[in-house]
Amino acid sequence: MYAKLTKKALKISLIVAKAHNNVIGKDNQLIWRLHSDLKLFKKITTGHHIIMGRKTYESMGKPLPNRTSIVITRNKNFEVPEGHHVVHSLDEAIRLCISKNLDQIYIIGGAQIYSESIPLCDEMLITEVDANPEGDAFFPEFSLLEWRKEQSEQFSKDDKNEFNFEFVTYKRVKS
Repeated sequence: MYAKLTKKALKISLIVAKAHNNVIGKDNQLIWRLHSDLKLFKKITTGHHIIMGRKTYESMGKPLPNRTSIVITRNKNFEVPEGHHVVHSLDEAIRLCISKNLDQIYIIGGAQIYSESIPLCDEMLITEVDANPEGDAFFPEFSLLEWRKEQSEQFSKDDKNEFNFEFVTYKRVKS
């Protein structure tokens, strides 16, 4: 399995913003306005390859600047601009990154891709939003026995941030 191949050379990080009730979106859109979180996301992912599902890609409308998009879809005719990639499974996305000798990649959603990728990730960068909104996309539950809270930073609600939130880095507990 490719997971063993990735552990030495490729660091796999998952990045997500989720509410207390694990909601991450509704109608294929973000459901809050958190300027500080978007700035963190941009700072962390710029210059890297980002892996996402087709719906996540379509919700953005185009590739994010200064990042290489890898879009997972079952649609064999789906196309992205030159310099970006379409693959048909998470396995294929990881293998592509290994073949490019990358040292860091980010999984950016959506729900199904997060669910498939948690067992492979080295770290999870989770914006824990102080809210319980309605939604139709959820971040999967994960065991705190398998993850250690490494660091966190608090952000307060203000004119640019709709809710209080905490940006938390979880590292996988080595067994």
